[in-house]
Amino acid sequence: MAMISNQNNVFCEHHYIFRGNNIILQDGKLPSEDILRKCLEHQVASDWFAETNYNFSALLMENDAPNPAGCTDIPLREYFYLHRDEEEEIFLVSRAKTLLNFRAEKRFCSRCGSFLEDDSFFTARICPKCSHQFFPQLEPAIIVLVSKGDEILLARHKNRIDTIFTCIAGFVEAGETIEHAVAREIKEETNIDVKDIRYVASQAWPYPDQLMFAFRAEYAGGSIQVQNEELHEAHWYKRNALPAIPKPGSVAYRLITGEFD
Repeated sequence: MAMISNQNNVFCEHHYIFRGNNIILQDGKLPSEDILRKCLEHQVASDWFAETNYNFSALLMENDAPNPAGCTDIPLREYFYLHRDEEEEIFLVSRAKTLLNFRAEKRFCSRCGSFLEDDSFFTARICPKCSHQFFPQLEPAIIVLVSKGDEILLARHKNRIDTIFTCIAGFVEAGETIEHAVAREIKEETNIDVKDIRYVASQAWPYPDQLMFAFRAEYAGGSIQVQNEELHEAHWYKRNALPAIPKPGSVAYRLITGEFD
């Protein structure tokens, strides 16, 4: 299944236009083909492609380009929330953004330095000189809500939005199972031991290329001692007295608000 480069001038039924981590909408809906064409005509697109198998086009606008006339932009995570019950739509918008990220990252061959082209048969980029293929790579990550009776463990992170409290999360390391990653991340960041680790959901998270595996776990021992390099603070909270938490549209919000209980 191949991406079709912008040189082929192929357009599809659904059009996803992004600026950074925002998505452009026209009257609250996906933009028309005319809007996409105007972005190309006015040369405000840094990249675009079409994927005919899924019938969508994806375009990335320059960061300083104004919105097309009649259009507004919203954070992509807000779009996730608005369409949270539409599995196919969440898949398509996540795929569109992830592949734009991939194309921006994979521009040159790491073997010979040549400029990469779209592969004719696969969702990949290929080097016209040495024929090496580059496929999109996902970063598996875990996010876990730890419970202790009627309390849940939330932390304020240093490397994310540090004004909100959210679940413990981290990347899966080489050789680990995702369950091992859950226990390790919690222990490293908070000194808490857990048991009864249970998978509950997953979410494509194109910031830029994560696949989030969401878990529940039960407290098994230990007192909170935060890893200073990662966290500002961590505490146990009752759900009727929560601090500021992530906005709707993320699996963290669904975990904290008890959707998977």
